[in-house]
Amino acid sequence: MKRFFDEVRPTILLPALAMLTAGTVLVTPRTALSQVVQLVEVDVRVLGQGFRASELMGQNVYNDKNENIGKVDDIITDNKRVLFMVLQVGGFLGIGGRLIAVTSESLAVEQDGSKLKIKLLGGSREALEKSKEFKYPDKAQEKSQQPKQ
Repeated sequence: MKRFFDEVRPTILLPALAMLTAGTVLVTPRTALSQVVQLVEVDVRVLGQGFRASELMGQNVYNDKNENIGKVDDIITDNKRVLFMVLQVGGFLGIGGRLIAVTSESLAVEQDGSKLKIKLLGGSREALEKSKEFKYPDKAQEKSQQPKQ
């Protein structure tokens, strides 16, 4: 005569064994995929001749006549070089000014002792105040206007 446990054992053991095996498969840590990053050797002497963005931000901008004509508000780059500097012109103590973008090639950055001096070559306050105002693009609006693929 068979006992009850002998008949039920395969019905209980097989699902239990399947659950335990599945559990070990699910919690087994995966090995990380390797990623190759190519490092470039940097000559610190050359690097030291450059200017940090944090040093340029907020600096006054002068024209050829050494008149203060604005202040660096932002720096716009692509992934290789500085494209534009956004200047704040007009206003008083940062109030009522407007933003304009100038190409980085139109600016000269000089070391004046321990300070930086930024010059807008051939620029005047009047010309900057008449130039078209720069407005940052609304990224959310740009994305909503892109065609869906």
